[in-house]
Amino acid sequence: MSKKQPKGEYIETDTGNKVSRRSQIIGTTNIILGGKTVIQAEVIIRGDLLRTYPPSNPSEKQGNTVAVAIGRYCFFSRGCELRPPGKLYKGQFSHYPLKIADHVFVGPSSIIEAALIGSHVNIGASVVVGKFAIIKDYVRILDGSVVPPNMVIPSFSVVAGRPARVVGEIAEGEVDGMDLREVYRGVGNA
Repeated sequence: MSKKQPKGEYIETDTGNKVSRRSQIIGTTNIILGGKTVIQAEVIIRGDLLRTYPPSNPSEKQGNTVAVAIGRYCFFSRGCELRPPGKLYKGQFSHYPLKIADHVFVGPSSIIEAALIGSHVNIGASVVVGKFAIIKDYVRILDGSVVPPNMVIPSFSVVAGRPARVVGEIAEGEVDGMDLREVYRGVGNA
């Protein structure tokens, strides 16, 4: 009789991503994970929300479209949701890609609909990032903030409030603490 290994909380992919068995990843063919990313339980990633309008150039193919692109060493906490932003364009509603760079931490119960999130970004718990927001590199968004749609957050900013605004800046010494490699190593099927 063969002994089956017990199933752990996380499924580990070939590129080192650790994905909870209790997460909801919809439209997996339209999601790119860069590697060494942790997706905790109850996280929802909506890869099924795609561009629907035809390409502007008729010779372009409507090939394999990307709804959500995620870089390396990202950490998505329990209960957060990643959705590509959407809007009306030429009378037709369409979604646009959500791009997340490296070393991005998203806190529990946060909802992200940004267009772009740069590297080394820390998003707190219960944060709402509005449609088409652009978050540059080395940004910390404090717990409970509501980032309005289309807001551009400059690099090295600390953001808080409802609606969110820049309330400070990240000091040089704080930049070193925004590397998520150690957090990644601490997650496993213990």
